[in-house]
Amino acid sequence: MKTDKGVIYWLLTGCVMVFVMVVVGGITRLTGSGLSMTDWHLVTDTFPPMSEAAWQAAFDEYKKFPEYQKINSHFTLSDYKFIYFWEWFHRFIARILGFVFLIPFFYFLIKKRLTQDTVLKCLTLLGMGAFQGFLGWFMVKSGLVDFNQPDVSHFRLSIHLTFAFLTFAYTFWVALDLIYAGRQEVIAPLKKLARLTWIVVVVQIIWGGFVAGLDAGHVHNHWPMMSDGQFFHESIALEKPNWLLRFTEGKSGVQFMHRMLAYIVVALNLTLYFRSKKYSLSTTQQRGLNALLVVVFIQVGLGIFTLLYNVPLWLGVTHQAVAFFLLAAITFVVHRVSK
Repeated sequence: MKTDKGVIYWLLTGCVMVFVMVVVGGITRLTGSGLSMTDWHLVTDTFPPMSEAAWQAAFDEYKKFPEYQKINSHFTLSDYKFIYFWEWFHRFIARILGFVFLIPFFYFLIKKRLTQDTVLKCLTLLGMGAFQGFLGWFMVKSGLVDFNQPDVSHFRLSIHLTFAFLTFAYTFWVALDLIYAGRQEVIAPLKKLARLTWIVVVVQIIWGGFVAGLDAGHVHNHWPMMSDGQFFHESIALEKPNWLLRFTEGKSGVQFMHRMLAYIVVALNLTLYFRSKKYSLSTTQQRGLNALLVVVFIQVGLGIFTLLYNVPLWLGVTHQAVAFFLLAAITFVVHRVSK
């Protein structure tokens, strides 16, 4: 069957929209906007309040919840409109993404432009998109119930973030299946190493979610040491009663893990790059590995500067955005050496 470029462009458009949605989600998190909409309605929340009375009603509802009472009690209606915009915009893009997926999907299905295998993959994507919407509300809900903890669970935030990355990666993979159908030789030794690297990158994204959820980037703003000449800061052992909690719930421990995983990602990518020199690679495979190495070092540099400058908005968002390019690059490499 001849590759259908329309289907490929549709899938890649979905990738771009997931990327945009996650970038806006990063802005939403870094501006403290994620709990501004205290309920979820599929239709009535499509557009923001259209009158001052409606705005005031939304603001009055927000005042009932812990974030306003514990953190933002000084907010005016103008302040509230700012944080509302980012959360609304994040949800709005998610709605648009749903239409961008569903309408062309049914069109291609009716026109019989999808193979049975691609249909099954697209149904998987549909399920992933629906589950991602549930995870978003599951995350928000965690920040609305505990007066003493007016913030979302960092575990739920990380799940929501990581699943968005996985949805992006799978959409990209399905597109690559169509772009490079049956055109590449498998390189088994690189396949195993590339897959391991992919897994570690995803684990690093999980810990990046922990860092974001705990605001752990605002502690120990030094590099390469954490502070005061300490590679392993003494506060890690003081934050939580056991080692598992120290590296999953303590700010210092979570930041330490994020640093260490970054070094492991660099080491694995360097190993993958230099080991690939033993094999006769296609131009596509070599370009994928070259791009991966470049993105890895850009991402590490952004991570260091984000830490040193105490997570300014533009750097934090850029660091999260380039993580998408990193996942895309390693997904591309895995596909090219194993399919």
